[in-house]
Amino acid sequence: AEGRQQELAVRAALGAGWGRLAREILIESTLLGLGGGVVAVGLAYAAVEWLRWLSPAELPRLEEISVDPVVLGFVFVLSLAAGLFFGAFPVWRYAVPRVGQALRARASRESYRTRSVLAVAQVALALVLLVSCGLMIRTALAIRRVDPGFAEPERVLTLRLSVPAAMIPEPARVARLYHALTERIGALPGVEAVGFGGQVPMDGSGSFDPVFAEDRTYTEGQLPPMRRQKELAPGYLRALGQRLLAGRDLEWADVHDMRRVALVSEALAREYWGSAPAAVGKRIRENVTGQWREVVGVAADTRDDGAHRPVPTAVYWPFLKDKFWSDDISLRRSLTLVVRSRRAGDGAFLGEVRQAIWSLNPDLPLAGVRTMREVERRSLARTNFMLVILSLAGSLALVLGLVGIYGVIAHAVARRTREIGIRLALGAPAQAVTGLFVRQGAWMAGAGVVTGLFAAWPLARLLQSLLYGVTPLDPLTYAAVALGLVAVTLAAAWIPSWRATGIDPARTLRTE
Repeated sequence: AEGRQQELAVRAALGAGWGRLAREILIESTLLGLGGGVVAVGLAYAAVEWLRWLSPAELPRLEEISVDPVVLGFVFVLSLAAGLFFGAFPVWRYAVPRVGQALRARASRESYRTRSVLAVAQVALALVLLVSCGLMIRTALAIRRVDPGFAEPERVLTLRLSVPAAMIPEPARVARLYHALTERIGALPGVEAVGFGGQVPMDGSGSFDPVFAEDRTYTEGQLPPMRRQKELAPGYLRALGQRLLAGRDLEWADVHDMRRVALVSEALAREYWGSAPAAVGKRIRENVTGQWREVVGVAADTRDDGAHRPVPTAVYWPFLKDKFWSDDISLRRSLTLVVRSRRAGDGAFLGEVRQAIWSLNPDLPLAGVRTMREVERRSLARTNFMLVILSLAGSLALVLGLVGIYGVIAHAVARRTREIGIRLALGAPAQAVTGLFVRQGAWMAGAGVVTGLFAAWPLARLLQSLLYGVTPLDPLTYAAVALGLVAVTLAAAWIPSWRATGIDPARTLRTE
């Protein structure tokens, strides 16, 4: 509309009404908005098909991602609103008779100033989005670097195994069967360690109950904090790759003789007794009337609730024990088999493990076959998904900033083509002409970056509860985003001015 102001002024002088001119401008602007929406929907369909073809593991429920009618309706309304909203500005400025009396130079300066302000705002908004995305991306990367508490997860095979009471009613026989399974599977080629546990870290399961310590006092009605409860068999820690920090691991004699022993996590040991070694020999129980059980070992903490969650305090009970809660004999019948081997991801190895289990009892139900690497990836699926989405959002923000600066400079170059020709004809170096427009782009980029930094700071503080391993005022993120955006916008300002200096001066002098 700014390029057509002379035409609009002439039409107004010849009797064209304000309504007719406004209607034409709004129709053109609305068609542009709807056209952009159509292109966007086409790109979205193509992007979804491309994602399905790639099938990235970090995108959960990929088959459910689609451009549904709700998305289409949203895009239509947004495109229509954008066309009407941004069409209203040229209607207000150019569809009135006073434009005909406006001086051409003044109008040009006003239009250039308006475009510059919009470009600065666009860069500022792009920086705000980039800072927010940068903080969240750094959070996602920090989460992925967190030690989960177990080593080499790709070498750990897990599967669920259950011994129903209808199959083997006697708890002691169930314990002997699990013992025999560990020996049979441990004898397979390449197996380094075997164990059983009620659950594995990061699988989303687990129960919580209070734990009472003998050397701590509790007032009447007071309960200690809730702790994660785990039940396991000997060999579980070694098979999982979880370090034993103090004391000893469970032994099969502890299980068969139902000795009153337990293990605790490092976090619980530090909270109750100050250090891992100090916890060994202490006694704990599950309730105020339960039997005291001696802490014989302290295991390293694991990220049971996910890498981005605080380390939970935990207690490890033998899967077979006496006088536990209200049961004379407490037995965990469903356990997770944990096998450490370099062959963990091999289908043939899985077949050997199944055969070893069914050689002892062919009726045992098996389920949930996966490696700990798969468990870890599943727990990080949301983080990885966020990383992908934010990377795309940051890229789009960068493109928007680039397009804003490029559009303003390219339009300014087009309006001053004759001036460029005169400068070149009079002997001005091409670098000087290019530098003129690059400086304008640098000014807009700098103003946008400064404005964006002031706007990003309070908005980043709203993300504080979502951040991990990075502060809302992380200087590295702010510096990288600001420098990167300035570099990109300077390149966007240089390209159209460089192209203009390559035009023949004689040709530019004939340009109107």
